[in-house]
Amino acid sequence: MNRTDIAIVGAGILGLAHARAAAKRGLKVTVFERNPQAIGASIRNFGMIWPIGQPQGHLLDRALKTRAIWLEVASQAGFHADACGSLHLAYRSDEMAVLEEFMAAPRAIDSLALLTPQQAAAKSPAIVTENLLGALHSSTEVIVDPREAIGKIPAFLAAVYGVDFKFGTAVTQVESSGHPTFIAGGESWTAQHLFVCSGVDFETLYPSVYANSGITKVKLQMMRTAPQPDSFRLGAALCGGLTLTHYEAFAHCSSVSALKDRIATETPEFPRWGIHVMVSQNAAGELVIGDSHEYGLNPSPFDKAEINDRILTYLKKFAKAPSFEVAETWHGLYAKISGKTEFIVHPEPGVTIAQISGGIGMTLSFQIAEEGVASILGD
Repeated sequence: MNRTDIAIVGAGILGLAHARAAAKRGLKVTVFERNPQAIGASIRNFGMIWPIGQPQGHLLDRALKTRAIWLEVASQAGFHADACGSLHLAYRSDEMAVLEEFMAAPRAIDSLALLTPQQAAAKSPAIVTENLLGALHSSTEVIVDPREAIGKIPAFLAAVYGVDFKFGTAVTQVESSGHPTFIAGGESWTAQHLFVCSGVDFETLYPSVYANSGITKVKLQMMRTAPQPDSFRLGAALCGGLTLTHYEAFAHCSSVSALKDRIATETPEFPRWGIHVMVSQNAAGELVIGDSHEYGLNPSPFDKAEINDRILTYLKKFAKAPSFEVAETWHGLYAKISGKTEFIVHPEPGVTIAQISGGIGMTLSFQIAEEGVASILGD
């Protein structure tokens, strides 16, 4: 019987975050990943650590703590983390109304500013200034390349904390009578605690829990350009008015309703496909562009060219770059539970299923893992 203190299923960002949280407390940690490397939602996103999207209070605090950990881990593990901030650009009066209402509310942090068009243009050479009314600048957002980060964090955790990674090893059966025992790669294991952080794939281990969870799935289409020529840098990550209707941070603004109504009337295809448009840039100079949101338990595996075309068309209304030629397209699949940021349950003694809802794993994972491990250990 193989033994470890903490066993983790899944080497995506939430699994890695739990591994770090447990290992830095001196525990023996073993991570099981059924693929030779993580290939799920954790590498199929913008790489945005996006505190500006979280509402005031506990969620914003979690996001800021996760941001701090990202910067620490990036420095230690040797991957690029660009603390470039973000700009929400307003070209219509209803968009500007949301920004003004948002900024009028009491704030817990002083990292936000409402900028004039001229001030915004100084933050990014990519901004389309024609008809720009103003912009919300936030200094808290950080961009990483998720493929690079998720690739390098395991080696860092192994070298610094002794975390043992079992790639290409699927956990196929779990039983618990106080301490969980499980089968991984055909071998028997036992642990003090098992964290299942395998995204919606936890359905294979706990089908009844999944069936009763209220989880649906959301499919996001995204694109990436080749590296921009002449060392062009985007500066701050950019988004337009559509994004103001997407994130919970703006949901309290009464002016959002009028913005949603106008969008639904003028461009019903945007809410139909859940499109809101953002662009970031990684260290290689590639622009990452997206995205859309198609909901359902069994989203189509086939991407829609129409969605990507509409994303690019809208992007060019607020951003310009030397090249928007698309080098790669893909989609990610995420869990979604209405009204919840995470799904955390204990289906049997010594077992925790942890799942982040709605594609905000990069923004919240490290702090959610800190809280989860501390809870189990009684910290």
